[in-house]
Parts: sequence; C-alpha cells; structure tokens
Amino acid sequence: MKKEVDVFIPCSIDQFCPETGFDLIDLIESLGYKAVYRQEQTCCGRILYDNGNWQRAKTAGEKFIETFPGNNPVVGCSSSCIGYFKTKCANLFYNTSNHNSYKSLADRMMDITEFIHYVKPDCDLQAEFPFKVFLHNNCHSLNEYNLEQEVRLILSKVQGLTLVNQEGNNFCCGWGSGMELHNKAVSDELARHKAEYALQCGAEYITSTDTSCLLHIQNYISAHKLNLKTIHIVSLLRYSSKNNNGK
Repeated sequence: MKKEVDVFIPCSIDQFCPETGFDLIDLIESLGYKAVYRQEQTCCGRILYDNGNWQRAKTAGEKFIETFPGNNPVVGCSSSCIGYFKTKCANLFYNTSNHNSYKSLADRMMDITEFIHYVKPDCDLQAEFPFKVFLHNNCHSLNEYNLEQEVRLILSKVQGLTLVNQEGNNFCCGWGSGMELHNKAVSDELARHKAEYALQCGAEYITSTDTSCLLHIQNYISAHKLNLKTIHIVSLLRYSSKNNNGK
C-alpha cells in the first residue's frame, strides 16, 4: 500500500491557476505516494497576519490545523504560505490549547521542493524542459524558509534546462503580501526590474516556488507584451510528462 501525503493547495492556485494544483498531485504520485486532497482546506491566514489582523489570522489558522489531522506529511506548492505557517504562525499559538497540534502540523509541512529533496536526495526526476530559465527566489522562501539550494539542485537535474541567473541576484518582485494593493507604483517598478533583468539574462521563462509572485510578474509581462513567460516549478517538472502524454 502506498504511503499517503496530504496535499495543500494555496488560495492563489485554487483561484487563479488550478492546473498547478493538479500538477502537484501528479508529481507527488509520480514519486510513489498517494496524494490525498482534503476539500475542506481553506486559507492559511498569511495575508491577514501580514496586514496586522492577528485575530482573524488565528481563526484561519485554527481551521487550517483542524483540516490536517493525523501524521501524514503535508506537501504544498507555496513556499510563502508554508514558510509563514512554519515560522510566524507560531506567534498565534504559543502557549495556547492549540500549541501542540500547531507544532505537529508545522513539523509535517513542507514545500514540494523540500519533499523531493527528502524522498529523492539526488533530485533527478527525469524531467525535461528545453528552455532558458530565470529562477525567482521569493523573499519569504529565503527569509522564512531558507529554501534555495534544494530548488537549484532540482533544476540542475532537468534535462535541456539552462539556468541563466547567478546565485545572489535575489530581489523582491514587488508582491510582498499585497504590496501591489498598498503601494502600486513601487510594486510595479519592482516587477519591471525583475522581468527586464530576466530578459537581460536571456531567459525565456521565469520560475519560482511561489504562485503569487509569478502572477504579479506575469501581469507586468502581459501588460507590456514582453517575450517572456512564467511557470511554477511544479508545472515545469511535469512539462515533459504532459507533452509526452499528448496533454
């Protein structure tokens, strides 16, 4: 019997690019696990927390904890949401009745890239993606999750992929938990800087572990008709499988 993995689908993917959620399930199952999607799952509360509404964030967090009981690993495809839940969210549940259940879930949660590195240390998935790719390491994955080398190792194993940016060239894309809503001018300028820098590096695609950042960058790309695309790393890793199956 296959081991079960609970699947966490972030709000941004559920609402704007559900195909990435299906790619996540396919990817987990390609690793030999049974993916379990709990339909009652809701928002983790990150946006509420970042904008100072801690009480509503706690309510969302309580519902989130209730959704994933048991001992299964909980694997998602948003390093921003998962990084928040594993770090900042602890402030909401410290020394409360939910302290132990929060800690249990936080310990079991991981981004798909961390999960791949954990269950398949060589990170070679026999994936193919014959394009030049710029890796956007979102701020939350770096500052809260310390997730970077795993992602680079996975991409280095993808056949045909050329990673065009160098380590250390990391800067905010302008999303930042809703910066676009509060300071659009700065947010748009950061998106322009990110997209144009990727083009200067010769990129055909920008990839990331976070959908919100990619949606923000793609809005700028589309508005200015740039010869550049965005793709979540999960969909990048399933690219050859979908094409070979004629999907």
